[in-house]
Amino acid sequence: MRSIAVENPSTLIDRKSSEALIGNAPASGPIRPIQVVRIIDRLNIGGPAKHVVWLTAGMDPDRFETTLITGTIPPGEGDMSYFASAAGIEPVIIRQMSRELSPRDLLVLIKLLFILWRVKPDVVHTHKAKAGAVGRAAAFIYKWATPSALLLRPRRCVILHTYHGHIFHGYYGRAKTALFVLIERVLAWLCTDRIIVLSPQQRDEICGRFGVGRPDQFQIVPLGIDFSEPAGPDSSLRTEAGAGDADVLVGIVGRLCEVKNQSMFVKAAAALISQDSSQNSSLDSKSSDFIADKLATGDSSSSARFVVIGDGPLRSQLEQEADDAGLNGRITFTGFRKDATSLYRDLDIVALTSVNEGTPLTMIEGLAAGRPVVSTEVGGVVDLMGELQGRAEGFSVWEHGITVPSGDAAAFARALKYLMGAPDLRKQMGEAGKAFVIRRMSKDRLINDIESLYFRMLTREPAASSQKSAAI
Repeated sequence: MRSIAVENPSTLIDRKSSEALIGNAPASGPIRPIQVVRIIDRLNIGGPAKHVVWLTAGMDPDRFETTLITGTIPPGEGDMSYFASAAGIEPVIIRQMSRELSPRDLLVLIKLLFILWRVKPDVVHTHKAKAGAVGRAAAFIYKWATPSALLLRPRRCVILHTYHGHIFHGYYGRAKTALFVLIERVLAWLCTDRIIVLSPQQRDEICGRFGVGRPDQFQIVPLGIDFSEPAGPDSSLRTEAGAGDADVLVGIVGRLCEVKNQSMFVKAAAALISQDSSQNSSLDSKSSDFIADKLATGDSSSSARFVVIGDGPLRSQLEQEADDAGLNGRITFTGFRKDATSLYRDLDIVALTSVNEGTPLTMIEGLAAGRPVVSTEVGGVVDLMGELQGRAEGFSVWEHGITVPSGDAAAFARALKYLMGAPDLRKQMGEAGKAFVIRRMSKDRLINDIESLYFRMLTREPAASSQKSAAI
């Protein structure tokens, strides 16, 4: 995975000169920090909620003052407002802002405009699709709704949008998806100064495959996580899942919804249990020596237990699928857990079955806990996997885990069986993955990257007019 090389913000520009440059420093008295408005549709369970809270709470308060705006959590979704409260963040809540398109979006737009005119932001940064649409539209109107716009001199305000994932496949039907792609293209062309993605593969997919934005608009800023977050007491997850010391506990963490495709996890668990333990995956000639050597060190007859950590609209359906597949006693649904980060320590393998991802936080958290990952090969997953080690039938072995094609439950089962039979390899992958994320994916690095990006955007914009935004 490629990381961004950035300078420390203090070496880029001092605080007084930055304020004078963006035109908000008073003639005398205290210097006004750079005003940032951060918008996300809702603080539901998942990586984006943690991401915006870390940025809001962690940016240098002497240089930045951030207003976090969010909507409400619909029924059936876990609420992570507690995470913001624990960080001392009190978001501005627009009750009408929700995930789906609605006539109420016009009211959301008006409310956002009132907030922008009150705060007078230097930076508007939106996150996720819905907030990205209505938030960027409001920021564009705010920027140009000024008399000086008649002279092509809008208010000085840079507009950024972060794709944590995207909704271009795996969410909606063909017609609705085409509409959303068109909207995103218009927003990128008209209302966006910089598009932030989490990985090179995500940039290539959004810009190259779907034609959203220009290549020079994109900035890769990898996710970061808080390694100083208390791990919490030892959990009883293995006991709860009925896993003994010799059992391999495979867990999947996330919101139970279509795009996460936990149904594939249930199918793979059922296939794994029904497989004849004497069968082995066939290996290609390039990889057979490496994989055979790793398999020889383990016992593939270990008993597997499965755990699903999270909640969402598909929980009852998934529980029924597990019951129909005969997994009673072998799979446990824990529901939403505030201590989910601590539970990775009880797992032997972390699973991810999504059909669409940006850079999945659950994967980073699993690697940070020293656990190998078996994942579908989607979005930015391979950017976290390290170097390719070899291939077996239907799956690829990497430094930090294994990937399989999206939707291939049989290959997923074979990949799980392979790692179950290679405990030394699981340990090796876990150690390599932990070192990788600690080195490249800290919360402090994320905050530093975003602070530096804001400074660069504010200092590079032409002083006389925002001709770039006018031309976009």
